[in-house]
Amino acid sequence: MRRLPVYLLLDTSGSMSGEPIEAVRNGMQTLVSALRQDPHALESAFLSVITFNETAQQVVPLTELGQFQIPVLAASGTTSMGAALDLLCVRAAAEVAKTTAEQKGDWKPIVFMMTDGVATDELDAGIAALKAAKLGAFIACAAGPAANVTDLQRITDSVVRLDTADSNTIKAFFKWVSASIATTSQKVDLAKKEAAGLDDLPPPPPEVNVVL
Repeated sequence: MRRLPVYLLLDTSGSMSGEPIEAVRNGMQTLVSALRQDPHALESAFLSVITFNETAQQVVPLTELGQFQIPVLAASGTTSMGAALDLLCVRAAAEVAKTTAEQKGDWKPIVFMMTDGVATDELDAGIAALKAAKLGAFIACAAGPAANVTDLQRITDSVVRLDTADSNTIKAFFKWVSASIATTSQKVDLAKKEAAGLDDLPPPPPEVNVVL
């Protein structure tokens, strides 16, 4: 079976403490329970969570939806976004099956990254690794007014913005992520079509603004 790998890159720096980090945890719960009710997603979507603060860590390796456990998230420290991109590429290279002459590998991973701040480390190496990795759609979300959209536009063409990083907007973002994963899993199952960017995903809700 060809899997659809989904990587969630979540900012867990100090500025996310309180309501934002709680909203992210609740958002993940909503996302997982919605996807478990979707037969296409249940069959093909595998989720991984990478968090970044002083360092980046993979808190959940690529796991099938049925076995996925919501990780404990705590907010502290800085925003090592470049390290998160590096780690994403390392983990995707290790976890995603490549297509060979004998068999079809997994679908290209889709990535959703959310941050409420500014990268506190160097992004260049991570961006170069990301270009070389040739992943699928990479959606970056600037949550709230302090998030640096320019950083995110260096990483990907698909950038969305939340005006606030509160529970309602973050919940709306995760619902849209869930719908996007469900749509992509249906497309790869039925039409063998991968998602390359925002145009291949459902239109975002009013709380999620596309940055042009």
